Amino acid sequence: MSKGLPESRTDAAMSELVPEPRPKPAVPMKPVSINSSLLGYIGIDTIIEQMRKKTMKTGFDFNIMVVGQSGLGKSTLVNTLFKSQVSRKASSWTREEKIPKTVEIKAIGHVIEEGGVKMKLTVIDTPGFGDQINNENCWEPIEKYINEQYEKFLKEEVNIARKKRIPDTRVHCCLYFISPTGHSLRPLDLEFMKHLSKVVNIIPVIAKADTMTLEEKSEFKQRVRKELEVNGIEFYPQKEFDEDLEDKTENDKIRQESMPFAVVGSDKEYQVNGKRVLGRKTPWGIIEVENLNHCEFALLRDFVIRTHLQDLKEVTHNIHYETYRAKRLNDNGGLPPGEGLLGTVLPPVPATPCPTAE
Repeated sequence: MSKGLPESRTDAAMSELVPEPRPKPAVPMKPVSINSSLLGYIGIDTIIEQMRKKTMKTGFDFNIMVVGQSGLGKSTLVNTLFKSQVSRKASSWTREEKIPKTVEIKAIGHVIEEGGVKMKLTVIDTPGFGDQINNENCWEPIEKYINEQYEKFLKEEVNIARKKRIPDTRVHCCLYFISPTGHSLRPLDLEFMKHLSKVVNIIPVIAKADTMTLEEKSEFKQRVRKELEVNGIEFYPQKEFDEDLEDKTENDKIRQESMPFAVVGSDKEYQVNGKRVLGRKTPWGIIEVENLNHCEFALLRDFVIRTHLQDLKEVTHNIHYETYRAKRLNDNGGLPPGEGLLGTVLPPVPATPCPTAE
């Protein structure tokens, strides 16, 4: 026995030196495939039908914004895209009348139903820009609008007693209209897209493509893609969000061949070979909107609605909104919006200023 140290003190010292054994972490079992040994039908595959029925009951939201200078037919193209008068209230004008010019950011909602599926479509129409004497920071109202929708969703999300289904006004897709100059993008276009691409899914579109020859159109598309790449502007679908090799292969083809879509919009019908078609009448014939030999409208429609609509919504929620949410909460010390560290109300994230575009 050690001298001068009571037995109890010695035992205590020894217990301090001997660490307690740590419990082993639970290791999850590897999933075992039992398909080959199923003794009968379970019904797992019905989950797809269950999801379909629920979606048909509740419907879904899709919010699309159109941006570009005046006179490029933004409103007309969206009407053509959804085969209805969705970008303006149609009560005060007919197809023969000129669509009123947009003078402010305006969101117009419609419920479209097809095959039993309801979609609440909101079209956000923006004022034409670039034709003012002073175009300094003219993207700021649009960037501010997009961020305001994220702020609305965030405030609803952090409520203790939040709604079962939060109204979604976030912009899922932004069609950016490019003038068919055949030369290059304007500095203002580059600055505009550089800012918006950080907060929303941008899909570049060459408007009124029937004003260019096939060769001019092909060269212009290549030039636009190159300028966007050189200036570090990422359009949808962004490369880093490809989930697997199949996605990458499909999206690479879109990025390298289809983008930007060269389109023609029209909400007027003409008789062509015994069929009623949407088109534009020219001195040399009818430009058929949905004819791939005439323009790429059908490719744009399929891309936005038939193949990538759900992904547009997911990228908006998981990437753009999460980026806004993380910054907002970080700036607010981890507290919900409107509750500052000392009880002060914090403003929403402002639009990013940048130099004047010539």
